[in-house]
Amino acid sequence: MPLSPSRFLVLATLVLLPLAGAQAADYVVRSEDPNVLYEPKPELPSLKPFTRAAVMAKIGSRQPGEVSSARMVHLDPMNEFVGGDGRLAVWAARQRRNPHAIVLRKGYLTPADIATVLGPEAMEETAPGIFVARLPILVSRDATFHVDDSVQQLRLSEDAGSFLVNDGRLFVTDSAVIGWRESTNTPATYRYEKGYRPFILSWGGTETYVVNSRFESLGYDESKSYGFSISQYTPAQAKIFKRPHPTGWVIDSEFDDMWFGFYCYEADDVVIARNTYRESIIYGIDPHDRSNRLIIAENHVSGTRKKHGIIISREVNNSWLFNNITTRNKLSGMVLDRQSSHNVVADNEFIDNGSDGLTLYESPDNIIWGNKAISNGSHGFRVRNSVGVKLYDNIAINNAYTGINGHAKVLPPGSRDLELDPYHDEFSMVIVGGRLVHNGGGPIAIEQPLSIEMAGVEMLAPTSETGFALDGVLGEHLHEVFDVMVRQKKAVVIELDNVKRKVEG
Repeated sequence: MPLSPSRFLVLATLVLLPLAGAQAADYVVRSEDPNVLYEPKPELPSLKPFTRAAVMAKIGSRQPGEVSSARMVHLDPMNEFVGGDGRLAVWAARQRRNPHAIVLRKGYLTPADIATVLGPEAMEETAPGIFVARLPILVSRDATFHVDDSVQQLRLSEDAGSFLVNDGRLFVTDSAVIGWRESTNTPATYRYEKGYRPFILSWGGTETYVVNSRFESLGYDESKSYGFSISQYTPAQAKIFKRPHPTGWVIDSEFDDMWFGFYCYEADDVVIARNTYRESIIYGIDPHDRSNRLIIAENHVSGTRKKHGIIISREVNNSWLFNNITTRNKLSGMVLDRQSSHNVVADNEFIDNGSDGLTLYESPDNIIWGNKAISNGSHGFRVRNSVGVKLYDNIAINNAYTGINGHAKVLPPGSRDLELDPYHDEFSMVIVGGRLVHNGGGPIAIEQPLSIEMAGVEMLAPTSETGFALDGVLGEHLHEVFDVMVRQKKAVVIELDNVKRKVEG
């Protein structure tokens, strides 16, 4: 539907900061038909297919499998944990021998099957439905491991060095998996970064399905040991094994006291929906390098202790992040980082986070639609070094700094590997609709833009008695901007004067 003239209400001005060494004449201001900026709201994927019944249907055959134990050094999927960095010593110290792992092969298996075959040294049912794993568990490519509703808790022993590696198919339904400290008979609550805690990892080519379950006290600061992870093999192993990207669903579940509540690397079509993430150490949800077509929806992420609630980083593309609530996280509520592009961020709420509500760093061509950023410790919405970002109908209320902040910045030398993470110090935005109310630093601050296109932005309740001025590089265009947006009720386009720059060049 076209934009109505009544939407073009501007009750305070925007703040535009100067481009170093540039004059106001380097920019031009022109009007535009506001309907040119209009786009329909992106269609969001339905969550209806992602149910417990659909997960159970994926299990398929329950033909009994085989259980054995083997030395970890003889198991290819365990290479990451027995390499030359001394990690083998972690398991040797706990097992007091050349470390072994439980190996599941050729069919369907449960914790009760492991306990029956290998006994308490490997798996013990210490009370009805309570299983304690005392060795690492490997789900081989031809196996399905199911932690089902007959298991009240699968406890991975921190003391004995247990963890779970999926190289086949893993299902956790109506159950719980907990990092367990046998010495105190309590969950393995976080103590320090390098302090070993059990973890779950699914490798390349795997399927992982979780529904109606709880995960607690998993993960620490070592590679692929972050808590709950779905990851392609390391580059060297991926060339050897040649397996496709992993996938899975994590739905209707709870995660507490995790190093990372969720992590993925080169994963495709993963669904993370309707979960609760509380008190994660570093991140609540962290999809990473070259993951594609993810659905991150209707999650509640709160209390992350060191960094962000939700972050996607390094070419996480073509994904949907919608209807999430992030609150009381140490830094930003949600971050798009390092060339994560062609994503839709819609209808989320970012409330009372320590830094921004939503942060975009070096991530072009994203759509930000209908989100609310309320009472965050920095900006409501921040965009850095990202071109082609579109903000539609977003609301920013009572944030400590600006409602919307956009800027270009040359990053400090050594702050990143430019071959791995290249970027351009430039940005551009389209801002249509929305309300910016009572933000401490003003409604909008813009620094060094290639272009800004605006229409119908409602800006209310400035905190300063003098209101806000159109300042810096665009100060000379104050009357032009207000003429376009207030008198003409049109969209305003503010862009570099490329004709002049070509002549001067």
